[in-house]
Amino acid sequence: MIIWISATLAIIIAITFLIYYNRFVTLSHQIDNALSQIDVQLRKRADLIPNLLSAVKGYMKHERAAIKEVTDARKAMMSAKGTEKKMKAGNQMQEALKSIFAIAEGYPDLKANTNFLQLQQELSAIEDKVAYARQFYNDGIMTYNVMTHKVPGIWFASIYGFKPKEYLKIPEAAKAVPKVEF
Repeated sequence: MIIWISATLAIIIAITFLIYYNRFVTLSHQIDNALSQIDVQLRKRADLIPNLLSAVKGYMKHERAAIKEVTDARKAMMSAKGTEKKMKAGNQMQEALKSIFAIAEGYPDLKANTNFLQLQQELSAIEDKVAYARQFYNDGIMTYNVMTHKVPGIWFASIYGFKPKEYLKIPEAAKAVPKVEF
């Protein structure tokens, strides 16, 4: 009888260890997947840049600095390695695109160009997808981190060597409240 109780208890303990290990592995893979989805969206955005620039170049002959800034930001995005560098390059590209769209306001013919409008809409849709993917990533990080801080997850995390992960952070420039003047 004691053998059956001991065997049952050992099986329950083994299953518990297995469940927690598999949960941490699953969450880690979900986080990696969410990060790759962000990368996919950033790459889609970068792939639209040459089309946008060719639509803009004919109109913005005197705006070489803005066009160069977007081109340089795209190069940085395409060559960035590692999560932090990719996010930083993506944010720089987003800022550079904002300057192109702000300048475009001064060119009525460009604003009416259907190709430019279509590219602008595609970029806007991609920005929404990037924001959603970042939110999904941070939600995965939160679930994972909560598990590494709550009992009994904290014990299993330390046994298996799973450490808390970092959230994607908003750059300081994006946190600034825009100044609106009338």
